[in-house]
Amino acid sequence: MGRTVLPFSRVLEQEVQEWRKFRRGLRKEDQQFLDRLFEEARLHVQAGVYASRPWPFETILISILLEHEKALIELRSKLRTLEEKAEEQLVTHEP
Repeated sequence: MGRTVLPFSRVLEQEVQEWRKFRRGLRKEDQQFLDRLFEEARLHVQAGVYASRPWPFETILISILLEHEKALIELRSKLRTLEEKAEEQLVTHEP
């Protein structure tokens, strides 16, 4: 008989549970960051279902990296906008 494949959301929750001891060893503020990383992975549960990788933690890490990449792109864009505005102000206020 074949083995039953758990839903990816359950697999993700199992991973969270397996990292419990590690989490407890972290400082309080770092525990919150770890929790946020797993929350980011939860945003991509559907993709994890399709991925069906032999090591689900790979899918979790890629999901987290995807969210970080999106945040990085957004921050770069905002920084570029701020730099352009600052440059415009310098040009218009030059003697």
